Amino acid sequence: MPIRSSAVLVATFALTIAVPLLGNAARADDFPSRPIHLIVPYAAGGSADATARVIAKQVSKRTGQTIVVENRGGSASILGTEFVNKADPDGYTLLLGQSGPISINPAIYKELPYDPVKDFAPVSLTSTYPYLMVVNRSLGVKTLQEFVTLAKSKPGALNYGTTGVGASNHLLTELFNLKAGIKLTHIPYRGTALAVADLVAGQVQVVFSDPISALQLVNSGMLVALAVTSKDRSPVAPNVPTISESGYPGFDAVGWHGILAPAKTPPAIVAKLNAEIVQALKDPETKSLLESQAIQVVGSSPQEFADYIKQDIALWKEVAEQAKIEVK
Repeated sequence: MPIRSSAVLVATFALTIAVPLLGNAARADDFPSRPIHLIVPYAAGGSADATARVIAKQVSKRTGQTIVVENRGGSASILGTEFVNKADPDGYTLLLGQSGPISINPAIYKELPYDPVKDFAPVSLTSTYPYLMVVNRSLGVKTLQEFVTLAKSKPGALNYGTTGVGASNHLLTELFNLKAGIKLTHIPYRGTALAVADLVAGQVQVVFSDPISALQLVNSGMLVALAVTSKDRSPVAPNVPTISESGYPGFDAVGWHGILAPAKTPPAIVAKLNAEIVQALKDPETKSLLESQAIQVVGSSPQEFADYIKQDIALWKEVAEQAKIEVK
């Protein structure tokens, strides 16, 4: 009797483990069987929104299921990010993640309602984009080194515009300040367009801008592009040198977009999403649409994306600590 009871217990235990596993496998085989909601934690119209809609269109074609893009902006993109964190981990609610809410917010906020590493399952790094360092032509500098020389001769006298305290280009400018050993004065704005407009008007002297917001003004001669922040030159501005080749080797700081799911999403569903997204990014139309917005297509494995996020968090945490940037 004791032996028989033990056998029954073992069989029962094995069954309780097997049933959930079979259930997950079945759900993965059937996935997706209904529309997927892709949450963009920003208002409509920006690069994150555009990226989400381009990818959603192609993945919808491939899977035969609608990808509904939802904009849930507000509170430095915390609201939309937290929404996905609290969603069911079934693959039907995804996040269009970006460097701001995932990598930078943990460095500048003492408390967040989500943990960017523990609360999300990375699916794929979809794209990256550099920032363009632009100055008013009246400043009289044409190279990065000329700008640094001028800044060093007038500590704190040159103003830089950003999209707000704690924004990506705020920390990016402070990273450059640290590398170059200069002191610039921060002037926060409510958006890139406002900062660039005041740069043209001469109210600020330098802005690290997304290329789309500044390239037309550079091409018209109203602004001067000194450098790009990526490791390699940008295809949309091939004649503009990188910061790395302009005297600061190894400088590489870019914005990025990627797809994340809530933590505990079954690995088989994450793998299926990854396969569909990576293939979608290889589509010529998708690549062309993203590259026309100065966005460089990537496509990665979930593990590669997880590693990338951890490295990015470490970078911005160090910058925030050295520059003493904190949002209360």
